[in-house]
Amino acid sequence: MSIADNIHRINAELAGTAARLCVVTKTHPVEKLEEAYAAGARCFGENRPQEMAAKQPQLPADVEWHLIGQLQTNKVKLLAPFVHTIQSIDSAKLLREINKHVAANNRIVNGLLQFHIAREETKSGLSLAEAEEILASEEYGQYQNVRLTGVMGVATFTHDEAQLRQEFQQLRGYFSHLKTTYFADDDAFQDISMGMSGDYPLAVSEGSTLVRVGSAIFGSRG
Repeated sequence: MSIADNIHRINAELAGTAARLCVVTKTHPVEKLEEAYAAGARCFGENRPQEMAAKQPQLPADVEWHLIGQLQTNKVKLLAPFVHTIQSIDSAKLLREINKHVAANNRIVNGLLQFHIAREETKSGLSLAEAEEILASEEYGQYQNVRLTGVMGVATFTHDEAQLRQEFQQLRGYFSHLKTTYFADDDAFQDISMGMSGDYPLAVSEGSTLVRVGSAIFGSRG
C-alpha cells in the first residue's frame, strides 16, 4: 500500500476515538514527508533536532512539528523558532531550557512530560514523584513560554498484550492524577501520547489521544 493509503487507513481506524495521528518521519527524505502531507497528514514527529531543523523549511508552514526523541538541552535552540510540541520533557533542566529559548523567540510551545513506563531500563522518562516535584516547584510556576499539555510514554517492545495494556493503563493513571491535582482548570492539558506502529490499536483502547506511527505508514527501514 502507498503512504497515502496507509495514512487514510489509520485515520479511518482512529475515527470516532479520542486519538489522532502523528506521523513519525524520522530518517525519511522530504519527498516522503511531502507524500504524507498530500495525504492530509499535518503532525510530523522527529527524533533528532538537527534533522527536524533541516526538514522544516522545506515543508509547508502549517506542519505541526513534534519532537518525540530524547532532547539534549544544548539542542533546544535549534527547535525554538518553530517546534509545536516537545513530547519528551524528562527533566526540570530541560523544561527550563525550553522556556528560555522559546521566550527568546517570542513564542509559546506545547510540551508533554515523558514518563518511564517500560520494563526496559534503556528507555528514558520521569517517575511520578519526579514529575510532581517539577510541577510543585516555584520555578515551574514562573514559566510563561512552555505550556504542558499532557503526558507521553514509550511502552516495552513486546508482543505481550497484557504487559502493554498494563503500561498504557499506568500512563493513563499518571495523566489522570496530574490532571486532577495540577491541571483541573486547564483545558489545554488533555493529551496522552502512547502507541506506535506495533501497538497503537491497544493504546487507543486504553485512552491514547496521540499515536506515533512510522513504519506502518512508510514501511520498515532497511
